[in-house]
Amino acid sequence: MMNGMKHRIFRKGFFRDLLILVIPIMVQNFITSSVQLADTVMLGRLSQTALSASSLAGQTGFILYVIHFGLASALTILASQYWGKKDTDTVGKVFGMALFLSGVISVIVTALCFFFPREVLHFWTFEPELLDEGARYLRIVSLSYLALAFSQPYLAIMRSCERVRLSTRVSSFSLILNVILNALLIFGLAGFPKLGIIGAALATLISRIAELVICLADLQRQKIITKDVRKWFDVPQSLQNDFRVYCMPAIVNDVLWVFAYNMNSVIMGHLGSDMVAASSVAGVARELVAVAGYGISSAAAILLGKEIGEGNNELAKQDADAILITAFGISALQGVILFASIPLIAKAAILTENAQNCLVYMLKVSSFYQIFQVLNTILIASIFRCGGDSRYGMRLDLITMWVITVPISLFSAFVLKLPPLAVYTILCIDEISKFPLAMRHYFSGSWNRNLTRSSF
Repeated sequence: MMNGMKHRIFRKGFFRDLLILVIPIMVQNFITSSVQLADTVMLGRLSQTALSASSLAGQTGFILYVIHFGLASALTILASQYWGKKDTDTVGKVFGMALFLSGVISVIVTALCFFFPREVLHFWTFEPELLDEGARYLRIVSLSYLALAFSQPYLAIMRSCERVRLSTRVSSFSLILNVILNALLIFGLAGFPKLGIIGAALATLISRIAELVICLADLQRQKIITKDVRKWFDVPQSLQNDFRVYCMPAIVNDVLWVFAYNMNSVIMGHLGSDMVAASSVAGVARELVAVAGYGISSAAAILLGKEIGEGNNELAKQDADAILITAFGISALQGVILFASIPLIAKAAILTENAQNCLVYMLKVSSFYQIFQVLNTILIASIFRCGGDSRYGMRLDLITMWVITVPISLFSAFVLKLPPLAVYTILCIDEISKFPLAMRHYFSGSWNRNLTRSSF
């Protein structure tokens, strides 16, 4: 991995620069995953039907979350480089383009989920009890997507400008509020009405509105981007072209990825409630232990993008080597922790005996799978994109997921009718298959490009 470097991989000050960004992001990711786990446990205590229904209904929110992640990643491509160049006027215009796209997408998704919740859920399941409960949950929680339309791009632009603590504080408050309201409204504690799955949906909606209010208040105080909204959307054609060429492939990439990933839920949803419940718990547990790896991924995009924008391409390559080595060690440790935690996780929710057995197997697979998931996220969504090379990741995901993994999984589940756990194993081959190709592209060095312009 040293690749003929003249300098030591871990330069002086590397870990300090990385940790300044990683720790706040990691705390935010940990709280997010912890709240998701708490939600899963609470609804699992209510009933397995409630757990499965909310998990399937939550897939639309997950799709929107990943789209926002892609939008944030796309935004970071240009914003971090112009931040490194100290061109805050252009940073504001990048925010304006991201905000417009976020608004359009969020309004469309909200309308579909609010007016046609059962039709949306048919994509994942046809079981009547899951459709009934899931539709009640989805209609309410879909309103929270409108709040995300502003808060997610705003927090992303602040992270790109190294205000990572703001994002951590805002998200942490919102998520802690979410879990408290969940406890009160799901079970009717402290005099609140016992609303069950509806309480979980209301808790999410209230917490997202609170997040939006905090972001709007911070907008009035910050001094990075202009408060003149008209300037956000006064974008020169050359910058629009840069956004289309360098950023849109990242968004398309994540849309392709999330729909392919959601095919897992489609397949699980047609293999029975036990598989849905086990898969939802395993997914949350995997995300919980992977917080450090994903924190490194988010920090890498900011750190490397800024260095490239400053014209320090060699330093960016050196730090990228160091980030990958660090991420491999961290993700391997995460795998060990997840494997050792299997007995505790298996007892966290009330599941049927068959669902418990499925969960244990899924957690064992996830202990290994998450290593490649973290490394691929760092390579494709951080390192390649921060240098403007988002097209390669789009092509790679298109081939490995839509040409290989999804067709084989559908064929295995519905034609060969393999056992459910065998199908689950096949669903996990995508991250492993793409890793060698991603590393080959990384060593080519073609991703390392300064995209900033001298003027518009």
